[in-house]
This record gives sequence, C-alpha cells and structure tokens, in this order.
Amino acid sequence: MNPREKFSVGLLCMGLILALLPLSGSRSFTVKPQILLSEVLDDNTYLTVDQVAKFIVLEDSSVQIIDLRTPEEFRTVNIPGSINIPYSKLLDNDPGSILNNGKTINIFYSNGDFNSNYALAISRGLNLKNTFVMKGGLNEWFNTVMNSNFSGERISARENALFETRTRAKKMFTEMNSLPDSLKLKFTQSKHLAAKKLDGGCE
Repeated sequence: MNPREKFSVGLLCMGLILALLPLSGSRSFTVKPQILLSEVLDDNTYLTVDQVAKFIVLEDSSVQIIDLRTPEEFRTVNIPGSINIPYSKLLDNDPGSILNNGKTINIFYSNGDFNSNYALAISRGLNLKNTFVMKGGLNEWFNTVMNSNFSGERISARENALFETRTRAKKMFTEMNSLPDSLKLKFTQSKHLAAKKLDGGCE
C-alpha cells in the first residue's frame, strides 16, 4: 500500500472510530484506536485478487468471501461462492454472528476499496481478527483476472501457474454469472447448506 493510500485509510479509520465508539453491547469497539489503526494499515490485511482467485479455484471451505454491494448489484454479477451482506446492513445484526466462527477467513469486497476498508475497520474494531479485504475490489478483479491473457513466446513456471489460476477463476466467474437469477440463488443456498453440514449445523 502506498503512502497516499495509507493516509486515506488512516483518515477513514479515525473517522469511523469517532463515529462508532458510542455503540453499545456486542457492537462496541473493544480494540484501542492506535492498535486498530495499525491493523487496518497493515499490508497483511489486504489480499490480492490473485490470492482470492486461488481460493475460488481450490474451492477452499475455510474462506468466506463477502460482497458488500447492494443486492441488485450482487444479483447482476458476483464472485463465485461469495455471499451478499450489503455494507449498509453490516451493523443491523451482530457482525460477530457472521464473521467470528473461528474457522473461517472472511474477505470483504465491493466495487473498489472504500466500503471494504470501512467494513475491515468495523470488524477489526470489534476484535474480529479473521477479516481481510480483497484489494481493488471487483474493479481490480476485472482488470487482473477477467482481462488476463498471455502474449509472448516463453513463460516461466510461476507465470504459467498464475495464468492457469486466472483462467480457471475467469471461467468459473463467467459460468456462474451466466446462470439465471433463480439458479444463482439455488447455487448460493446449496453452498451455505453444505458449509453448515460440514460444521455440524443444520438448516
């Protein structure tokens, strides 16, 4: 993260701290502001779209990808396997009930970074350490994964592996988003049910 981005995120975080400190009950900030600021500025809290693409291709059940956009935007296009929790609804219920099962890595994304950074600051302020941001959001996903192509005569093993992951993620994304809305919903619901069964839960 460059210095300008860090400064912007820092200002955003401090504004959020001031806005949310009065919250009560299970939604009170428990992390000291200086610690929260250092956490949200830490490069390790930001994952690249390539890292997320790899999770998707591997169908990693330890990862929960959270789309913070509106339901309408989510229905139009979304990353395979992601769930929709609009940013405006994030604090309607206890975020810990969704984000804190201890086994899951939660990755926020939106169109860009703005709402994702806010969601990260909220969750880390509530001491939910298993939350991260997909840097650049869906805009970067399109730039890097969907527009990925190979040109040239030679490619290293690392570049080839990266290109193959992007190609597979691109295919999954295209197939998922070409489904009718009703089938997308069934696909998403089946993913949630399977995850609950793996955790020993029920419907």
